[in-house]
Amino acid sequence: MTASKDSFKERLARYRQIRLSVIGRKSGELISRPVWFVLEGEKLYLLPVKGTETQWYKNVLKNPGIRVDARGKGAKLKAKRMVKSDAVKSVVEKFRAKYGAADVKKYYSNFDVAVWAGID
Repeated sequence: MTASKDSFKERLARYRQIRLSVIGRKSGELISRPVWFVLEGEKLYLLPVKGTETQWYKNVLKNPGIRVDARGKGAKLKAKRMVKSDAVKSVVEKFRAKYGAADVKKYYSNFDVAVWAGID
């Protein structure tokens, strides 16, 4: 692993929020938004706030190439869907452990899908 990737992972480990950039499925424009995440080993997990109805998730279905930025250190990754209920539940539990069950309940309304991307 290169020093810049170490720095990226170190930043991911320190922060609670990252900037996710996706390509708009209709506009073709780069769209960025802050999102919560969980880093576990070499995997970055994302949980769409409204599940399959979340706009950034719909964009990822068309173009799985994403950019993740952790306060100035970023990486281009390939998003992969998680649709099996056991896998999604596992990600939801990871989010509850990191952010607290009350906040996850407050901000997330549909747990029918999750996304992961490998960081190599």
